[in-house]
Amino acid sequence: MSIRLALVDDEPLVRAGLRAILEAEPGLSVVGEGADGDDVQSLVDEFAPDLLVMDVRMPRVSGIEATRRLRQHPGGPRVLILTTFDSDDHVYEALKAGADGFVVKRAEPMELVRAVQIVAEGESLLYPAHIRRFAARQGSHGDKLSAAHLSERERDVLRRVARGLSNAQIADEIFVGAETVKSHVASILMKVGVRDRTQAVIAAYESGFIEPNTAESRDDTR
Repeated sequence: MSIRLALVDDEPLVRAGLRAILEAEPGLSVVGEGADGDDVQSLVDEFAPDLLVMDVRMPRVSGIEATRRLRQHPGGPRVLILTTFDSDDHVYEALKAGADGFVVKRAEPMELVRAVQIVAEGESLLYPAHIRRFAARQGSHGDKLSAAHLSERERDVLRRVARGLSNAQIADEIFVGAETVKSHVASILMKVGVRDRTQAVIAAYESGFIEPNTAESRDDTR
């Protein structure tokens, strides 16, 4: 089945370039476009996209605020944030608001396509080194994890998720099956009260559970 995409960027040339790249890939279809974050709800209502590819900075309503509004209602599309600079603190705010990942506008076409496919498939596009750097600048915001009462195994899994390891990679490291790891991750998300791995990693850094300046990290995207 085709993945239905909506593009939201205030620059028409950027939208045209994105459309050309994405529609050249089998299985991807751009069903709608918007020029600002305040176009998002109408795009969702009219076209029911599976994924929004959305600029983080726009004149009236930013990608951060548009994502935050979307996440107030269950069942909305997934969100891939576009940014000019991968060091942009606005990206971190977008991830905290509920975006599923980000990609820089200067990315190679196949990097963009792969990012869209990963997020559309239900995964979070997790760049541990970037999240660690963002979190180090933000500082601690209270120990959200202490109230979650994670088991020692769950804490061990979360540390590995924060390194960017996939379920299969974690399973190999701790000598259990991938389905067991998947169950642990699901339990972590439920206990911490977050929707995906990215939100769990952000909570881990901001609570001080993982020290941003010392955490071991890999730049895997899953």
